[in-house]
Amino acid sequence: MRALRTATTGMSAQQMNVEVISNNIANMNTVGFKRQRAEFQDLLYQNVERMGAQSSETGTVVPTGIQVGAGVKTGSVYRIMTQGSPTRTENTYDIAIDGKGYFQILLPSGETAYTRAGNFAVNDQGQLVTKDGYLVQPNITIPQDTTDVSISKSGQVQVIQDGVTTPVVVGQLEIATFYNEAGLEAIGDNLFLESGASGPANIATPGEIGYGTLMQHYVEASNVDAVSEITALIVAQRAYEMNSKVITTADEMLSVASQLRS
Repeated sequence: MRALRTATTGMSAQQMNVEVISNNIANMNTVGFKRQRAEFQDLLYQNVERMGAQSSETGTVVPTGIQVGAGVKTGSVYRIMTQGSPTRTENTYDIAIDGKGYFQILLPSGETAYTRAGNFAVNDQGQLVTKDGYLVQPNITIPQDTTDVSISKSGQVQVIQDGVTTPVVVGQLEIATFYNEAGLEAIGDNLFLESGASGPANIATPGEIGYGTLMQHYVEASNVDAVSEITALIVAQRAYEMNSKVITTADEMLSVASQLRS
């Protein structure tokens, strides 16, 4: 019975949906996390009676025909790149991007990764790094005798050194944008890689047209909305249950058919 296979595809699709939602909920407090959404597509149809086919010798045609669907599949898992709320931390090296853009991170492999998570620190050499110790690009080095650090909206890093009252510029942060942010490849640790779908990175100074500005002492919170995710989870659970009910009903129908006697 075709209904068994069709309902199976529905249960499989809703299982994927729940897995995506569970990942969103798990990362509700992950800095810079971008939630995902599963999107579905119907499968191929079987033409029992083709629409437009001639139905008589006088030239009449079938207006709608009979098409029976084969179920559903996961078409894509789309990443929603809306900005999360800025959260004040008071940490000197926490930086949020207000608007479009990604920080550039140098991976140990030599590749450049991109992130919205600006919860940075300095290493033993005074270099600005991520929580995993990966260098932020362009490289920023804070002098050892620094008493205060100021990062402007445009990404200029200034320090006040011990015994000196005049601020000294020690570097300039740059951010990257992409034509298709949703096409970036997530690799974990709040990092993304450029892909063929995202297009190449466009690098500029924060505050330029089309680029966001920086906010020192802030981090960007996850854009996951708890209420929306719980609602979506309930809907997915009900859809899964209904598909399982179809399988139960189809099985009962087959059972009845197998018990028929001439």
